Amino acid sequence: MVNMVETTSAWNTTGLHVHRKSLLHMSFYWGHKSEILFSGWPGSNSGMYALALMFVFALAVTVEWLSYCSIIKPGANKVAAGFFQTAMHTVRAGLSYMVMLAVMSFNGGVFLAAVFGHAVGFLVFGSRAFRKSGGSEKKPDLPPRK
Repeated sequence: MVNMVETTSAWNTTGLHVHRKSLLHMSFYWGHKSEILFSGWPGSNSGMYALALMFVFALAVTVEWLSYCSIIKPGANKVAAGFFQTAMHTVRAGLSYMVMLAVMSFNGGVFLAAVFGHAVGFLVFGSRAFRKSGGSEKKPDLPPRK
């Protein structure tokens, strides 16, 4: 038994009712024929699927980088720093939601790309593995996600 929902109707731009088939998976599945984030992308092309996985991986790494980066210099204007922190938080939240929406495609490869992207991002930017020893530890501009 395949666990999918089938939608069969839509409205086109001229207001006419047309029938269209679109299958939405309701459980994890493995395969390169999928839609991730955008209608028709990556489709059934294996190369585009690989690109989509790299894109989701890069998004997850970027979210981790934004969680642990420290760009604001000590002594900076508090108001300007506050607006900059707010902008960075907004970008991080938007990218986090994009990763979440990609995972909601229920494609196993996309799920693994997102998890490994977060893991690599944390390893590089959040863990002690690549921190320079000596000197004070820099605090990130944004608090880590809870």
